[in-house]
Amino acid sequence: MDDPTVDRTGERGQTRRARSSAGWWARGVVKGMAAGLSAVVVAVTAYGWSTAGTFDAGFLRSQAIEEDAPHSLGGDLNVLLIGLDTRRDHNGNELPRELLDQLHAGDGDEGGYNANTLILVHIPAAMNKIVAVSIPRDNYVPVSGIPGYTHAKIKEAYGLKKAAVQDQLIARGVTDQRRLEQAGREAGRASIVRTVRELTGVPIDRFAEVTLAGFYDLAAALGGVEVCLNHPVRDLEFSGADFPAGRQHLDPAQALAFVRQRHGLENGDLDRTHRQQAFLTSVARQLRRAGTLTDPGKLGQLMDVAHRNIVLSDGWNMTEFVRTLGTAENPQVEFRTLPVLRYDVVNGQDVNIVDRQAIRREIAAAFGMPVPAATTTRRTAARTEPPAAWPGETSTGAWQTGTTTPVPGTPDAGKPVRSDITSGQIPCVN
Repeated sequence: MDDPTVDRTGERGQTRRARSSAGWWARGVVKGMAAGLSAVVVAVTAYGWSTAGTFDAGFLRSQAIEEDAPHSLGGDLNVLLIGLDTRRDHNGNELPRELLDQLHAGDGDEGGYNANTLILVHIPAAMNKIVAVSIPRDNYVPVSGIPGYTHAKIKEAYGLKKAAVQDQLIARGVTDQRRLEQAGREAGRASIVRTVRELTGVPIDRFAEVTLAGFYDLAAALGGVEVCLNHPVRDLEFSGADFPAGRQHLDPAQALAFVRQRHGLENGDLDRTHRQQAFLTSVARQLRRAGTLTDPGKLGQLMDVAHRNIVLSDGWNMTEFVRTLGTAENPQVEFRTLPVLRYDVVNGQDVNIVDRQAIRREIAAAFGMPVPAATTTRRTAARTEPPAAWPGETSTGAWQTGTTTPVPGTPDAGKPVRSDITSGQIPCVN
């Protein structure tokens, strides 16, 4: 039942008490990102619109969003950003050894194909406030179309589906590695898009997928990134992180360790989520200040990084998208993190139990959409039975009695609270 290409290792070593704040929405306003996007427009114009067609044509495209899938109305746009934890390229080839050594991420057989970073970005037609919602990777949710599974961690919806499709193709006699890899990944993309859509209740209009190597290459193109840590950290075994407290400039390998570390952090994956948000904020700020986007050579290098490492949904005109964003007059960019109801153990794995109805209400409110009516449910202080199935579904899983950990502050799960990410500053995170 378990797929060996997918990391299903439990995380009981994490401090659950410290992770309890994952039940709250973390919010930070980052106005500098809008200025960075405006700088992109200026730079593209300066570089010459003759390159625009080349830029759009250079991306690998995916048709994972179905033609009949729901779409946002009134000019709004929902974009899913997928950070894929794989050590292989688009054709299934292992990354070069020298790059793997820099990534401090093992070899091509480690990591599987987990969607370890999931950020849903809402861009309203009015461009007055962009909302980026991070989805914790261990949220335990229903999955569909994956043999042997009715529920899984949301990060696994990609890798499990990929493995299932590849097995089906192999059973039909397909042996070409490139075909297997590409077909499997396309199925994985469709699976993760569908799973996020079902969890949040909102359309997914576009998506972008980037791998570990993409984070590294972006940091390299920028000459490293600036970060700020509240406390010194050391995690040489898993991520390679070893940083003092305070503001510092990280080289590409260190930057990847910064966004990957979760072991040894007070709040585990929640702290890693905040780091990913801080990384994006720092990149946007650096792009604006470093002159990268007004230098044709540096801009060309960034374009090359994007083409090598990013997969875009089909039909997404990036040049037009960036130009449209540039017409906005300094909109706010707000980071949030989905609430978690409590923690539990299913089939030996630590998982986040979530309330989909609450998530859908919070997402709708944050995106300025009609908020679904709440339904009355019976609450218990602690539960050891499987989670209640969502409408029309049957719950499953071997639950371990006595492992349920209620999340303190659950009644306030939807309450927005400010994070360390503040306007115009390099965010200091754990």
